[in-house]
Amino acid sequence: MNLASSTAFALMLQVSASLFAAEGGFTLARTPAGGVEVKIDGKPFATYVIDQGNKPFLWPIYGPTGKPMTRAYPMENVPGEQRDHIHQRGLTFGHEDIDAHTDTWQERATYEEMLKDPKREATGRKRLPHVGSERHRDFTELKANHDQAVIVETLDYLDAHGKRLLSEERRITFHLIGDMRAIDFDQDLIASDGPVTFGDAKDAGLGIRVPTPMAVDSKQGGRIINSNGVEDAAAWAKHADWCEYDGPVEGERLGIAFLDHPASFHHPTLWHVRTYGLFCANPFGAHAFDPKLPESPTQLEPGERLKLRHRLLFHTGDEKTAKIAEAYEAYAKEER
Repeated sequence: MNLASSTAFALMLQVSASLFAAEGGFTLARTPAGGVEVKIDGKPFATYVIDQGNKPFLWPIYGPTGKPMTRAYPMENVPGEQRDHIHQRGLTFGHEDIDAHTDTWQERATYEEMLKDPKREATGRKRLPHVGSERHRDFTELKANHDQAVIVETLDYLDAHGKRLLSEERRITFHLIGDMRAIDFDQDLIASDGPVTFGDAKDAGLGIRVPTPMAVDSKQGGRIINSNGVEDAAAWAKHADWCEYDGPVEGERLGIAFLDHPASFHHPTLWHVRTYGLFCANPFGAHAFDPKLPESPTQLEPGERLKLRHRLLFHTGDEKTAKIAEAYEAYAKEER
């Protein structure tokens, strides 16, 4: 058995063993499409998808009461859901301006849809040739036990012609904090193939698309608030330690708290959070959000790493009942 085969076999055994973990713990299982399904106490928590769109994403994600915490579109068409921004799939990361010519935020379907609209056709034709991808290379670690499940992945960022621009080491940890379900999303972006420039861009960062009823624009009681007490539309393009989106989901008030660790690049991050339902931590934007500020691209020298560290908490109630401020203080003290 060669090294590659033995590594794959070891991973298979590791995941297979997790399926027989003691009751009351986390399990991992590979999906037929090569992704990973995460369960807690035998119930679905999240699925990591690697075979759709142009980058991996987590969908669906289920909160502590078993209700969905992400919009289903475009993976599924659910009656009553918003059907816009096809590239906003579950929880995912992207950047619209890498090395001035590569866009991994949008996907081809985004611009192909624009080609059908005379008012947007010119933009679609201009941007479509620049769509790149974040290609899953391999899972370097898959493990689960009573307390947590961990997915460690290596990705390659490719331009529209398949040339690698950089790589990423991604570690996703699923665990519980009290009654809340937590996902830690730790990323190291690596200038593995020479210098890399991330443009000063609005559409960039780690983002989740919240369930349609939770969106403020749905006018069903959805609400945004950040760690500085700024609410709803006013929270857009503001820096804060954390930001919260909560609202009704299938008869319950549920929330998503998004925490930015002090060790993360450009902490406290700027929040690209929209009343229609996009919820994104964007440390790359400056001029893109405030024309009075100078352009501020981010440049990595060969071999340099850029560290992004975030935690998402899925909880019942609002940010006060879930004690998100206290949860952030605890998170900020962790070594990341």
